[in-house]
Amino acid sequence: MITGAHVILFVPDADATRAFLRDVIGLPSVDAGGGWLIFALPPAELAAHPTQGDVSHELYLMCDDLQATIADLRRKGVEFVGQPSEHDWGTVISLTVPGGGTLALYEPKHASPPAAQHT
Repeated sequence: MITGAHVILFVPDADATRAFLRDVIGLPSVDAGGGWLIFALPPAELAAHPTQGDVSHELYLMCDDLQATIADLRRKGVEFVGQPSEHDWGTVISLTVPGGGTLALYEPKHASPPAAQHT
């Protein structure tokens, strides 16, 4: 039986990314040895979308109130790329991750399995 998912971010500066996930995003973690942090994630969902192009995978951090989350993260020094964009499925913006790249942050408009499990 599947009990969870393990997501890996391959980044040029893993230490900076780990510090960001721990200190700014506030994800709890365990030390798997030698300072190698493994972070707990909130409940997740998985979707499969068709593509005519290359196979790819994306990671989105989800929130209930995008504007409030943006404001909170800005107070913590997080930088965002562009402005939130509206889609049929939700509102999304990208945030800069110290140590490498960006992550999408979004507020879904669709029913969410994790939310449904708690109602």
